[in-house]
Amino acid sequence: MFSTLMVKSTETVRTVFVWVIRKLFRQVLRFPISRQNRMNLNRHPVIATASFLMISCAAIGSRLSLPDPLKTREGDRIQTQTEWETIRRPEILELFRSKVYGRASTARPDDLRFDIIEETRSAMSGRATRKLVAIRFTGPAGEGMIPLVIFIPNETRKPVPGFLLICHRSREENIDPTRQNRTPFWPAEEIVLRGYTAAAYHISDLAPDDKFHFRKGVIGLFDDLDEAPLPDAWGAVAAWAWGASRAMDYFESDPEIDESRMAVVGHSRGGKAALWCGAKDERFELVISNNSGCTGAALARRKKGERIKRINRKFPHWFSNNYKQYNGQENKLPIDQHKLIALMAPRLVYVASAEKDKHADPKGEYLACVHADPVYRLYGITGLAEREMPRKKRPLHDGHIGYLSGRDDMT
Repeated sequence: MFSTLMVKSTETVRTVFVWVIRKLFRQVLRFPISRQNRMNLNRHPVIATASFLMISCAAIGSRLSLPDPLKTREGDRIQTQTEWETIRRPEILELFRSKVYGRASTARPDDLRFDIIEETRSAMSGRATRKLVAIRFTGPAGEGMIPLVIFIPNETRKPVPGFLLICHRSREENIDPTRQNRTPFWPAEEIVLRGYTAAAYHISDLAPDDKFHFRKGVIGLFDDLDEAPLPDAWGAVAAWAWGASRAMDYFESDPEIDESRMAVVGHSRGGKAALWCGAKDERFELVISNNSGCTGAALARRKKGERIKRINRKFPHWFSNNYKQYNGQENKLPIDQHKLIALMAPRLVYVASAEKDKHADPKGEYLACVHADPVYRLYGITGLAEREMPRKKRPLHDGHIGYLSGRDDMT
């Protein structure tokens, strides 16, 4: 199950690196490589394997024992995109469902419907069309509704791509549809000015962020509240992520929105939900996590900043009950957050860290991006373009995994 690399010294790194190079060329020379394959060497199974090993060495000085994203439950090596998509990706997704975030009791409800509560073409001084959409659905315990706020630029050719924010901060201050209240947390005006759709919903409409009442939302509509939740029942983060997928269902129905080029965005706990949504829902072309930390983008096995035990005690409603068995037992997890990022391949993912928020372990977030890279290599593309953590405010944009170290806010 595990590919264990204990990097203790420069000499160890050098020894492993030399071994990798020798092994690589011995294996490559056994097989003819066509002219076309020379242009796509990243797809060669041996090079994909070597990439993982060298990247593991590049986690410089870290005593990390990370589960290999390209090794199946039976120990077989994943060598092709098809094997990843049909074998390994479903395995990893199921592990995150059963061990971490929990299993949603429903996907898209059969009676899902969309009511346009308001539509005005003169929002933002005439630059945007504002739509207030009620996403309605019914569960065994009653009806639910997600209010969705959308601004679509009037001057941009339709359909328009855009960004969906999973908002956990004050609704009135941050996603005010009247725009009388504005904050940098949701710069809707700037998004529209750049020619993109700006959409947002609030997490409280899916699950209250409260350990005593979190099931009194979408979870309670589909689960029996008189019964104790199953060990793998969904927590609040999974419910918030479920809401983003229902917003995507709406985007698919709106001819003015390009649902094939939508991003899901979240900060802190919203960033955790954005990553879990993007891992499950491949309709989102870009996934953006900002300062998501523990059980977001940060590696649990680094045991830096907030750890599993602390987050489960402080926020026992966020994840499944199964996750609590790993309190203080990070190394026993069959997964880690680099695998969560790898589930986005070959789509785009962007991880932003708050440099001074050691609680969220910025280096752990960066290393998760590093260790997700080998899965992108299966597709013949680069995941993370650099192996050394960049200095503050120097974004990495060259690969399909982007990274930025900035301040503790939406950056």
